[in-house]
Amino acid sequence: MTDDRADNATGSLARTTRRELVAAGAAVPLAMSMPSVTLAAPSSDVAAPSAAVHEKVAVSLTINGQRRAFSLDPRTTILDLLREHVDLTGTKKGCDQGQCGACTVLIDGRRVNSCLTFAVMHEGAHIVTVEGLAASGTLHPMQQAFVDHDAFQCGYCTPGQICSAVGLIAEGKAKTVDDIRELMSGNICRCGAYSNIVAAIREVMGQS
Repeated sequence: MTDDRADNATGSLARTTRRELVAAGAAVPLAMSMPSVTLAAPSSDVAAPSAAVHEKVAVSLTINGQRRAFSLDPRTTILDLLREHVDLTGTKKGCDQGQCGACTVLIDGRRVNSCLTFAVMHEGAHIVTVEGLAASGTLHPMQQAFVDHDAFQCGYCTPGQICSAVGLIAEGKAKTVDDIRELMSGNICRCGAYSNIVAAIREVMGQS
């Protein structure tokens, strides 16, 4: 039995190539020279990351002629302020990325995508929404023109279209139909009422 085991070992050694023997010999001192590494256990003293705390900021704004004071998370947009804190839901949340224009309002007379600007950036500003355009129960001329020219279908984009059109006329840059189309290109009407919208704006431009 002993001789058989010896013969098997000898046969196995005979089948081992010279390259395998050299590689095995080199691995031994390499393994002996490598330092042992002990992984430290996580310290119980390290605090777990916590969510960032955003302290509220005092903001004062005039909205549709009424002075209002707010205490807001600094991440609050004008759009969310109007809809969630003032209950002025005429301003619509469409894409929420500044691409459709449904949320357009007037800030200090300039048309602005309210979904892209934070309320804290406009301390003391005057904001006009579609609800603030009418006066004493009478529709603003642009609102009336939209009705007269049937310049809406589903109506979702209409508040932004009207506010943008009012701002466009105040800017005084539109002189032609092509100017109107270009300067209103940031307001998308998925129903496709563009020709009627242009007609409504042209009517009010002729009155101003």
